[in-house]
Amino acid sequence: MSEPAPLRVALIGYGFAGQTFHAPLIAATPGLELAVVGSSDAAKVGADLPAIAVVADPLQAATDARAELVVIATPNHSHAPLARTAMAAGKHVVVDKPFTLDLAEARELAALAQRHDRLLSVFQNRRWDSDYLGIKQAVESGRLGAIAHFESHIDRFRPQVRERWREQAGPGTGVWWDLGPHLADQALQLFGPPERVFASLALQREGAVVADWAHVVLEYPRLRAILHAGMLAAGGSPRFLVHGSSGSLLKAHADRQEAQLLAGLTPGAPGWGEDPDPLQWFGPARAEHWPTPAGDQRGYYAAVRNAIRGQDLNPVPPEQAVALMAVLEAAAESAAQGRAIAPDLSEAERAAADEMRLWRAELRASSLAQR
Repeated sequence: MSEPAPLRVALIGYGFAGQTFHAPLIAATPGLELAVVGSSDAAKVGADLPAIAVVADPLQAATDARAELVVIATPNHSHAPLARTAMAAGKHVVVDKPFTLDLAEARELAALAQRHDRLLSVFQNRRWDSDYLGIKQAVESGRLGAIAHFESHIDRFRPQVRERWREQAGPGTGVWWDLGPHLADQALQLFGPPERVFASLALQREGAVVADWAHVVLEYPRLRAILHAGMLAAGGSPRFLVHGSSGSLLKAHADRQEAQLLAGLTPGAPGWGEDPDPLQWFGPARAEHWPTPAGDQRGYYAAVRNAIRGQDLNPVPPEQAVALMAVLEAAAESAAQGRAIAPDLSEAERAAADEMRLWRAELRASSLAQR
């Protein structure tokens, strides 16, 4: 049987996310073919991708007849308008995180995807990071017992404010909207939507105009999940720390795929996603080192390809994107009001967000039991 024709992709936006993540991952995923790039900088795109058509108008790129899948990697305020246009033109859509600027827009796009019968997914590539995969396997295996404390850090040392839209005043900017979607999405995948969110945001660097420090606590009946991001951490913070009734687990260093991409390594090349930093387990009587599984963010695009072909479920469906947006919004409101805020989710929305998470966890458990 012959292989199906590759799915043609239009990538809108060729800034840091488009150039560093999306274009290389799409090119390295079998069954996907980058056909169009929407960018106002044709020379920049041409230097990297000389054979790819470049369209200056993002709305034109969103409806380009050469593509079946539109990937939106533009500034956050443009995500919803471009997604609406692409779905109305019959395209499947991937939106970089954060999905939208607010919960109302997220619900609107989810309804549009259902109405147009199109795949709509959010680029949560860090679900395929080595550090998170190792923690997820350990939590789901039950070896830590009942989880009481979960801590996730993305700490960097960037003392100078940079001239880029993410660090300037505007809708959807600041560290919580930049790194918070990764931190919160991973926590929601492990534990589901929280009962309440308590957050503190701050401007710490000289010249900062938007929050560059975030400390957010997701409150569950017993568990507390701490999500932290900052720009003045030269070292000393573990990527993950988990305490349970049977032991603790520490992951010191982060996944290396972003560094590999910045160094020019092609996804899938020898050494891609390998993580020499072990998981450190501390039990009541002894300590152990567990190997960290390799990460591979191509898994996201492979799952999108399979979902469009009807071979798998959407890896990050709108229902989960809506739940994440509710948590992001609750954190921003909590920081403004100085009190814990319950995410604005109906029981149906909570159940829908959890359905795939639990189904995939059961599938993985079943697969491991059969080995």
